[in-house]
Amino acid sequence: MNHNLAEYHAPVNADVHDIEVIFVEEHDDIINPLGAKGLGENGIVGEAAAVGNAIYHATGKRVRDLPITIHKLL
Repeated sequence: MNHNLAEYHAPVNADVHDIEVIFVEEHDDIINPLGAKGLGENGIVGEAAAVGNAIYHATGKRVRDLPITIHKLL
């Protein structure tokens, strides 16, 4: 939709509505010593792919492994 990353609209704190936290009563010592589990990172899974596609469209060079560095583009 945008021709460059300068016009890309990223959400900020004012754009995010109230977040409801739900605790599941299940203790699991295998995950970590606290037994806590999280699901917060699932919302940003597609970001790296979107940046990779933007770099491909801008340079014509497809990089398939992270991190994308200038050395991989040259």
